Amino acid sequence: MRREALSAWIATQLPGAAFTLAPASADASFRRYFRVTLDGATRIAMDAPPEREDSRPFIHVAQLMHDAGVHVPEVLAADTAQGFMLLTDLGNTTYLKALTEDNADALFRDAIAALITWQRASRADVLPPYDRALLQREMDLFPDWYVGRHLGIKLTDAQRESLAGINQLLADSALAQPAVYVHRDYMPRNLMLSSPNPGVLDFQDAVYGPITYDVASLFRDAYLSWPEERVIDWAARYWDQAKRAQLPVDADFGAFYRALEWMGLQRHLKVLGIFARIHYRDGKPGYLEDTPRFLRYAREVGARYAALKPLLHLLDELEQRSPQVGYTF
Repeated sequence: MRREALSAWIATQLPGAAFTLAPASADASFRRYFRVTLDGATRIAMDAPPEREDSRPFIHVAQLMHDAGVHVPEVLAADTAQGFMLLTDLGNTTYLKALTEDNADALFRDAIAALITWQRASRADVLPPYDRALLQREMDLFPDWYVGRHLGIKLTDAQRESLAGINQLLADSALAQPAVYVHRDYMPRNLMLSSPNPGVLDFQDAVYGPITYDVASLFRDAYLSWPEERVIDWAARYWDQAKRAQLPVDADFGAFYRALEWMGLQRHLKVLGIFARIHYRDGKPGYLEDTPRFLRYAREVGARYAALKPLLHLLDELEQRSPQVGYTF
């Protein structure tokens, strides 16, 4: 049993120490996290089965983010062959738990500052590129897992052609943007209230790619929705501070925000597929409950841009053909 093996490994890292091990958080991947308590102090133990998860990117990106000045867990010990790690503990209060109407401006101010710090450290050829092939693999999750597996619908040739056209527009927009370090899941669930604030988690899938990606992740969240005018205000704050930091954002805010929205749409379609895959392949229920939020995002963005109107038509057709009684977008 992996938990017993993890406990035995921790004992070798903390010789002679009496400790307890308790679940710390859930994860959409095959990783599990446990809180190790000893003598009033805590650590986090990660269990990442090596046949399912490669721990080396976590260690690599943790060092990159630390060197950049971002508050991330320190890797105290690691055994990549077994898939075990011992990390410093950034606490148990996520932005997702803490955010309110009253404190959102202050918390997002800190999150924007940390993101800019991370992006300013960017260098080419350090992280995998967020290239067209990766963008396409992500967008393929929507027809394969959400439409095909969840809705039980096989797209017609015309629908596939329409979706391919949308995907090409979204990929072209993403690839036209300046490239920086991309956390790839920079959202309130992965930001911790800490000192310095925020602590940043779940960064192992980081890549080198579109500058708007993490901004879209932060404000177009899987679990929280904000009024459009507030999102625009936060995006403008990021854009202004990024310019001051000499990051390569578009000089025109309107063009920047359009790119952000199109990047967010690519992410929304991807996550719809991921949530369906987590449910059906990995047996983790609950994620599909948030799909209406992403479909609403997709519809709102599609309605704002003439080039994306075919996506609205496709979503309308899928809703009409969906065999799930009572299911609506």
